[in-house]
Amino acid sequence: MRKIIVLSYITLDGVMQAPGRPEEDTSGGFKYGGWVAPYFEEVGGKIIVGQLKPADYLLGRKTFEAWADYWPEHDNFWPAINDGTKYVLSRTLKKSNWKNSVFLTNLAEIKKLKDSEGSDIQVHGSGELVQLLLKNDLVDEIWLKIYPVTLGSGKKLFGNGTIPAAFTLTESTVTPTGVIIVNYVRTGEVKTGTMGV
Repeated sequence: MRKIIVLSYITLDGVMQAPGRPEEDTSGGFKYGGWVAPYFEEVGGKIIVGQLKPADYLLGRKTFEAWADYWPEHDNFWPAINDGTKYVLSRTLKKSNWKNSVFLTNLAEIKKLKDSEGSDIQVHGSGELVQLLLKNDLVDEIWLKIYPVTLGSGKKLFGNGTIPAAFTLTESTVTPTGVIIVNYVRTGEVKTGTMGV
């Protein structure tokens, strides 16, 4: 069985929309695209590059289309993305010129992929896909980069449908400017109780 790892940039209020560039995703009138840019030099080097190890990738259609326009021409920063298999969940997109692209149409195909042999599967961006994975308890690990900004609006990482689940912290770092980098592993059910006072 393969692990599905969600990697996401989020704000303090949970927004994940358009972290990289102003024009990345303006849907819903979002006007704060590129909010990670002021922190990129500090976080982007050793920390992010270390997480971009060879893997397979599971992407939503919108993220895939944006990446297919960019990464084939910029393989000096992240060569693994071009060589790895890109699994794309889409009911409308069926083919691409980007090498190693495979198209999936439903949740059953994702479950079959997860149950197969192979490398870890990383999910980047792909907000709607992440919601589907969380709702169906298919996320094994969550790697977050939490930035010290609030945006008040935008697509959120944890939206409607996220099931109650417990995670254990496996790694954490705080940068001098306050970016929190944390990795969590799915460990079980949420436990409740009464606080002693």
